[in-house]
Amino acid sequence: MREIILTPNPKQLRFFESTAKYTAYGGARGGGKSWAMRTKLVLLALNYNGIQILLLRRTLGELRENHLFPLIKLLKGVAQFVSTEKEFRFPNGSRIKLGYCDSENDVLQFQGQAYEVIGLEEATHFTEKQFIALTESNRISGNMEAVFRPRMYFTCNPGGVGHDWVKRLFIDRNYRANEKPEDYFFVKSLVFDNHYLMRNNPEYVDTLMALPELRRKAMLYGDWNSFEGAFFPEFDYEKHPCEPFPLDPGWIKFRAVDYGLDMTCCLWLALTGDGGIIVYRELYESGLIISEAAKKILDATPKKEPIRYTTASPDLWNRRQDSGKSGFEIMNANGLKPLQKANNARITGWRVMREYLKGYTSSDCKPKLIIFRSCHNLLRCLPLLRFDEYTKEDAADTPHEVTHAPEALRYALMSREPMFPRKIAPFSGSIYSFDSPSSGDDSYEGFIKY
Repeated sequence: MREIILTPNPKQLRFFESTAKYTAYGGARGGGKSWAMRTKLVLLALNYNGIQILLLRRTLGELRENHLFPLIKLLKGVAQFVSTEKEFRFPNGSRIKLGYCDSENDVLQFQGQAYEVIGLEEATHFTEKQFIALTESNRISGNMEAVFRPRMYFTCNPGGVGHDWVKRLFIDRNYRANEKPEDYFFVKSLVFDNHYLMRNNPEYVDTLMALPELRRKAMLYGDWNSFEGAFFPEFDYEKHPCEPFPLDPGWIKFRAVDYGLDMTCCLWLALTGDGGIIVYRELYESGLIISEAAKKILDATPKKEPIRYTTASPDLWNRRQDSGKSGFEIMNANGLKPLQKANNARITGWRVMREYLKGYTSSDCKPKLIIFRSCHNLLRCLPLLRFDEYTKEDAADTPHEVTHAPEALRYALMSREPMFPRKIAPFSGSIYSFDSPSSGDDSYEGFIKY
């Protein structure tokens, strides 16, 4: 068997030596996280006969570039790579399986499986729900002779959809009743700890120094407080969700659609009459072509339910190269109408959403925006949305899976807003003024007059 020579730095050695149930390594760019993760897992596979190991990244591309190719090179002559299973098999019965969790439910593929060790590379790219689901598979497999305590290893930087849960467990060490502090161990690493990089590519420090201030603090110094948390801190689980109830038949109802082949999200909304909006139904499904999406939306709408209009993604009005028709035309042909092109002013739209989340109705001081608890995906995705790293006041578009429901809600709320410049507004009113003004000013365009 070929000999493997390793030269870890002191921080990486601490990571290797940890036997805590949950061990995290990182905090900044360039600290040698990926090398430390795959090397630790290889050492475990070599030292423990029959151990079952799972290594995960968020996307297939990341998995391929950061681990698959380096492991194929490292383990040549040491372990057999079975491409159909994406796993390395060692002569002693050990196994390192590679996987990815691009969407929230991808973790379900590992249900019922058992791994003594699970590695989450770039853990802040995973949601807390995904992490918790994976802990169920972190158990003895029955293939080992030696006594071994199942454990998980993490690498991480500040930021990302999982920033809050990783920071809570490993940085703030703020534990819940069922969590034991002694189970969690964190090794902070910086680019300056990576002797190989500092010797061969010292200019990388200059690259990190040139980043905007808050990102520089996070990526160069591992400052977890530099990144802002949830994009909508105004969202409150105690305030905005409610149990479904019969809607007033006189309330105006409409739909909002964010279409994509990867995910179609449609929300059904009702205007309460006192300025409030209720999201009372959702459709959230992947893999639908445009005609199928239209039919699904219609099927989910009761026959006698009056829908005033549907506002939809602006890109549906673009002509498709394959058919020469626009998505708007295809949806219309399949019975989904009337359709209105959504106002896609992102930052303005997010501001409007904040106003609704913070606001209260005029009549009984109920929240301006209420979401039925049956709208599971909207309630799940809203708190997962994070700030864009480069555009102030905009939301990040990754992980893409969590953006669809918030986008649809933004389209919906913007469809209720006047679309004229404030300086030429023909009347003064709040953003909740849904009644059409009496002015005949032609500049008043795009407002839903019902």
